[in-house]
Amino acid sequence: MSLRIVMGAMMIGTTLAMAAAEAAEPLKAGIIGLDTSHVTAFTQLLNAPNSRPEVAGVRVVAAYPGGSPDIPSSANRVEQYTRTLKEKHGVQIVDSIDELLKRVDVVFLESVDGRPHLEQARPVFKARKPVFIDKPMAGSLADAIALYDLARETNTPCFSSSSLRFSPGILSLRTSPKLGEIVGCDTFGPCELEPHHPDLFWYGIHGVEILYTVMGTGCETVARTHAEGTDLAVGLWKDGRIGTFRGNRRAPYKFGGTAFGTKGIAPVGDYAGYEPLVVEIVKFFKTGKPPVSAEETIEIYAFMEAADESQRQGGRPVSVAEVISKARGK
Repeated sequence: MSLRIVMGAMMIGTTLAMAAAEAAEPLKAGIIGLDTSHVTAFTQLLNAPNSRPEVAGVRVVAAYPGGSPDIPSSANRVEQYTRTLKEKHGVQIVDSIDELLKRVDVVFLESVDGRPHLEQARPVFKARKPVFIDKPMAGSLADAIALYDLARETNTPCFSSSSLRFSPGILSLRTSPKLGEIVGCDTFGPCELEPHHPDLFWYGIHGVEILYTVMGTGCETVARTHAEGTDLAVGLWKDGRIGTFRGNRRAPYKFGGTAFGTKGIAPVGDYAGYEPLVVEIVKFFKTGKPPVSAEETIEIYAFMEAADESQRQGGRPVSVAEVISKARGK
């Protein structure tokens, strides 16, 4: 065997070994916003010494605290969660998003306040780092649309979702053979209000996301009935199906509902924790393929915005398409 062949084989072997080593290296993740319990829960799952294979391969290495002084549930949590990430998980705390982006491959945008998400995401999209944007995706429908526009313009993988979507007892209903074709769904969940956000954005998003997980897209109009302790949003889908969300502020803190199919009726499952969502985020970071489409997420936020507009108009049904068009400035 000639020396040239031997050397060539050695170089190929070295290249393959280097590629294998690089493949074994976990993706370095950064977190923007340390004012929600999600940051400690996600980091605990990802950085555990013996993490499950489904969540292996992504490690949180850096974080930017952020925080919103005009929302107590944000301002009062930043110090605690920052300390936990630094001292318990060895995460490097940085003083800017630009500094964060120098250290990471992928990003969790976790600020509990949806209003700053668009500005916080701009440098992430500019750097073309895949990003998961936690709920609420934005502080307005217009900002949610702008975020997806930036993702498309920069060709940056991006998605947003409530953790409720991926609970097994919820996600499986849309394609359940026992239910058959879904003809309707009623969901319920907590619906705390926050004055800086549209009413359903802050916590109603969870129950609305459950509704869309089961029903899919295609809602044409939304009508809302509002009372001090309850909101009821009724959506009419273009194929005649009806889906509802009941937001509770007095009832027990639970999620659930009922799915109606052509073959059966079944309860909508309860919350299954953060891990199913983290599994999907890890898949997304590794593949660049969002598990929830931009179109579905935009319609979810349009549903909630239409519910607000319906309340302003005394409960009259409001067009989802018109709400989206208005948010786009058309």
